[in-house]
Amino acid sequence: MKEEDVNRCQIQEWYPKFKSVSIRTFIHELPESFVQYLLDDSGPFLLPASISNEDAFPNRIHNPEEEEDYQVSEGSGDEAEALSAPCFPELELKIKESIETLGAAIFPKLNWSAPKDSAWISTSGTLRCTTFSEIALLLRSSDSLIHDLCHAYDSCSDKTMSRPPKFFLALRKWYPRFQPEMEFRCFVKGQKLVGISQREVTTFYPVLCEKKNKVEVLIEEFFNDNVRVKFESDDYTFDVYVTEDERVK
Repeated sequence: MKEEDVNRCQIQEWYPKFKSVSIRTFIHELPESFVQYLLDDSGPFLLPASISNEDAFPNRIHNPEEEEDYQVSEGSGDEAEALSAPCFPELELKIKESIETLGAAIFPKLNWSAPKDSAWISTSGTLRCTTFSEIALLLRSSDSLIHDLCHAYDSCSDKTMSRPPKFFLALRKWYPRFQPEMEFRCFVKGQKLVGISQREVTTFYPVLCEKKNKVEVLIEEFFNDNVRVKFESDDYTFDVYVTEDERVK
C-alpha cells in the first residue's frame, strides 16, 4: 500500500467524486488547535466551552450538592487556568449551521474513521449528534481515532509522514430508519469486485439469505457504473447501503 492510496480514501478526497450516490455530507477543515485538543491527554477530560450553552448530556439532572466536590476552589491563577475549558467559537458556529441544514442530526467522522468505539458514552448509545458538544464528546472519547491522528500511514511501504497535514470533520446526515443488515463492505482486488460481506458482523440476519443474489447483482452493477471508473487505486474496500427501494448508496 502506498501513501497515495491512503490519501484517496480520506472522505474529503472521495466524497466530491461520489456525492451524487452518497449520504449527504458537509466537511469542515479542523483548526490545529482542535486537533491538539483531541490528542491532549495530559490533564482532566474537559469538553469545549459552548458559545451556545449546549450540553453534551442535555437530559442529565444537575445536583449542586453532589457537585460541590468537583468545583474548582479558589486558589492560584495557574490552577484555575489549567482547568479552564477550551473554546472553538468559529468551528462551533460552522458545525451548528451544517447540522441545521442536514435536518438537525448527523453522525461525525474524521478523514478516515468514525468514533464508533465511543458510541456508548452518548445519551442515545449511537453516533447521532445534534450539537457541537456531543460531537466533541464522541471524538475526544474515541481510541480508534488515534489511528487517523497518529498512525494513518504506518502500513505504507513508502511512508514519509505519520499524519496528514490537515484534518477534516465530516458531518453526515443521520437516517433514523437505517437498517444495519443492509450495509455491506465490498472488496476490490486489481480493480475487480472480488467479495461482499455484511458490515454488521455481530448478528445473523435471515433476510440476507433470501436477498443474497439480488443484493449481489445490485452492488456489482453499482460498482461497475459508479466506483470502478472513478476510483484510481487497484486494491481497496468500500461500503455501500442498499435501500428498501433497491437503490445503492
